[in-house]
Amino acid sequence: MADENTAPAVTEEIVQDVERLKKHLDMLDTRLDNIDSMVTAVAERIMSQPLTLNMVCPNCGKNLEIAIIGKEKPTA
Repeated sequence: MADENTAPAVTEEIVQDVERLKKHLDMLDTRLDNIDSMVTAVAERIMSQPLTLNMVCPNCGKNLEIAIIGKEKPTA
């Protein structure tokens, strides 16, 4: 008789846990979508102009210049 009363309570807890997990996953999905949108916007903004990276080689000490050109041609 005790098992009959606890089984619905356990089932209800499981259902609540699953609903809570679904809600958290939806929130995480929304956050990841927002981050993706921001990263895409920044990448599009950067790719509209040339980008130059200057680094120093840790082994030989020479300056390295890496130029990345975006999808648009640079003007003047």
